[in-house]
Amino acid sequence: MAEQLPNIETRIDLRTDRPHPARVYDYLLGGKDNFAADREAAQRGLRANPDSRIPPRENRLFLRRAVRFLAEQGIDQFLDIGTGIPSAPNVHHVAQEINPRSRVVYVDNDPIVLVHARALLTSHPEGRTDYLGADLRDVDRILDSAVLGRALDLSRPVGLLLIAVLHFIGDEDDPGAIVRRLLAGLPPGSHLALSHLTGDFRPEAWEQVAEVYRRQGVTMKVRSRSEIAGFFTGLKLVEPGLQVLPAWRPDLGDPTEPPPDDGQVSVYGGVARKQ
Repeated sequence: MAEQLPNIETRIDLRTDRPHPARVYDYLLGGKDNFAADREAAQRGLRANPDSRIPPRENRLFLRRAVRFLAEQGIDQFLDIGTGIPSAPNVHHVAQEINPRSRVVYVDNDPIVLVHARALLTSHPEGRTDYLGADLRDVDRILDSAVLGRALDLSRPVGLLLIAVLHFIGDEDDPGAIVRRLLAGLPPGSHLALSHLTGDFRPEAWEQVAEVYRRQGVTMKVRSRSEIAGFFTGLKLVEPGLQVLPAWRPDLGDPTEPPPDDGQVSVYGGVARKQ
């Protein structure tokens, strides 16, 4: 079943005067749920790096491949933190296509995502989807929430999805500790699927993009492959390990165009199992 959202107040403060990562991401994906400040930040980022639309697209494709892989391994519970504005197919669409009983909790801290959350709560009757308004940095609120407790059975493995969200957490907030605390609340057999921007291939371009976002009040921290690999410490990476996104279990078939190169993507991703 789908959890019924409480009545959404009409005066939610969307803080439209400053950009938000979820809305900038929506704009870069071609969406319409964004505001002038988001579009301005995105356009400045595109001037610094004209390929800035490619990472959001590749992140969405990676998310769908990772969820499908986990569902095929028997994972039927997912915790998607930093879900962003809905863009079908979402996690529950992919997971419930394989197992209609799959359950998903979506988490985001942007009020506009709450406004659109009903699109995330269209679960298959045998499964369940829920939405929690919370910040990734508030681990206790996430793990102790009644929403999570109703939707997921934390005595059974969970797929933790941190897709394109940790590069919005600065070092001062210790993103590694956030990941460890989240995983500590999940049982053995759970999996972490994670993607993260890198400056390994075009350091100057991505530093310029990060500076654009910082000037707009948005933290962005691109990290090296070794730094991103650190988020998987203590876990067992599944094949093919940590890869630039198009190389992680690519869909077979005859693509209409060649995949973007590593520099254009500039995002690493991987999936790992908690032992």
